[in-house]
Amino acid sequence: MSTLAAARTTVPAPSIDADSDARYRRERLTYRLVVYTARILIVIAVLGTWQGLSGPVIDPFWVSSPHAIGERLLEWTRDGTLAANARATLLAMAIGLLLGSAAGIVAGFLLGRIRFLGDVLNPFIIALNSLPKLALAPLFILWFGIGLQAKVVMTALVCFFLVFYNTFAGARDADAELLGVVTVLGANGRQRLTKVILPHTMSWILTGLRLAVPYSLLGAVVSEITASNEGLGHLLKTSANTFDTAGTFAAIAVLVVVALLLNIAVSRAESLSSRWK
Repeated sequence: MSTLAAARTTVPAPSIDADSDARYRRERLTYRLVVYTARILIVIAVLGTWQGLSGPVIDPFWVSSPHAIGERLLEWTRDGTLAANARATLLAMAIGLLLGSAAGIVAGFLLGRIRFLGDVLNPFIIALNSLPKLALAPLFILWFGIGLQAKVVMTALVCFFLVFYNTFAGARDADAELLGVVTVLGANGRQRLTKVILPHTMSWILTGLRLAVPYSLLGAVVSEITASNEGLGHLLKTSANTFDTAGTFAAIAVLVVVALLLNIAVSRAESLSSRWK
């Protein structure tokens, strides 16, 4: 009996913190379900209203209808049009994002750490960034044609400045007091770079990359609308030029879905990077 009584006394009582945490998780899950349900209902209401007004109230030539748009998407899916054009846009976006971001990181870090070089070149970079990118499209077409190269250059240029300025600011914003402390502790130049400057700059670089990902899609699509023989932008422009309202809205719908997927991927990467930090 004494052993059983002792065992009973050693059983821990339910933790109040554990109960609070479980209740918080349930409330959070319930809230997220309500939010997602509200979003779905809004989409259904908009599509239903659109479908109901198209025809009886508004001429379908101007607004098409969700049913016609769905049929056009199904047609493009079956004949491979959607896959081929989406692949062209995503390829240009990915290559341009990679090249532009890499160049922005290298240039931003060098100009941020080498103050003289940054002070000399900064006005020229500001001038280039102030120039509307669309104004350069005809020049890129003249130099690189209407294929993949022109789209990659346009996308890389858009991404470069977003990543460059964030990297530049991060490299110049390194904590001078912390650098002084590690120097007093005996850190050499390489250790100051790897232990203080690079980790500090990394958070700025990630911010620039998060901005560059959605803008890379914008750069690729704008380039395709300007002059291209493939891609979602080309599909959008061709549909608009032929007064194909359903095709125009279908291309826009695909771009919206791609943008949403990119935002979800960026948000996920942001949460992972914040956890690491």
